[in-house]
Amino acid sequence: MTQVAQDETTSDDGVLARERSERADRIIRTHTLWGMGAGLIPVPMFDVLAVSAIQIDMLKQLAEAYDSDFTENLGKTFVTALTGGTFARFGASLIKAVPGVGTLVGGASMSVLSGASTYAVGQVAKRHYETGGNLIDIDLDSARKTYDEALESGKRVVGDLKNREAESKDVFSSLERLSDLRQKGVISEEEFEAKKREMLERL
Repeated sequence: MTQVAQDETTSDDGVLARERSERADRIIRTHTLWGMGAGLIPVPMFDVLAVSAIQIDMLKQLAEAYDSDFTENLGKTFVTALTGGTFARFGASLIKAVPGVGTLVGGASMSVLSGASTYAVGQVAKRHYETGGNLIDIDLDSARKTYDEALESGKRVVGDLKNREAESKDVFSSLERLSDLRQKGVISEEEFEAKKREMLERL
């Protein structure tokens, strides 16, 4: 291979890497917003389940962006391994069971933590994919340390996104309705996925 051909290949690889990184950033950002909206769900513990589902969907889209294998079970294992020790998240959810102020306080704290946790999970996966790895070969001990660091950064990111929290909640509500239509057979899986991507891209 000539030097010119090598330079062109290197340039193409660089463009592809940059495009993948930018796509990954968009995926993480939209799911962080979506996670913030899910954290506002007033039903204790259902919010936790909803956020986990959002994080798994984010991992699926990141795997597609980096042409990596993915299964839902693999995503569940990865999310549980990273977020299982985040007890404050569950505490914020349970606060919502307290009438009145509990819903307000719990919802606010859960929204921040849900968004930050989603951001952190996404950052761990992105960094690992960019080293050529996948979710199967990841060192979970190292990943947990990266997650804890990214969680703190995520709280700052969520703070910057707070002005779009209402919009993210509206999108989550719309996606819930779409999911109901899919389960009832009114729309197909393909139609659901297409609509979901369309709404998330607007965030």
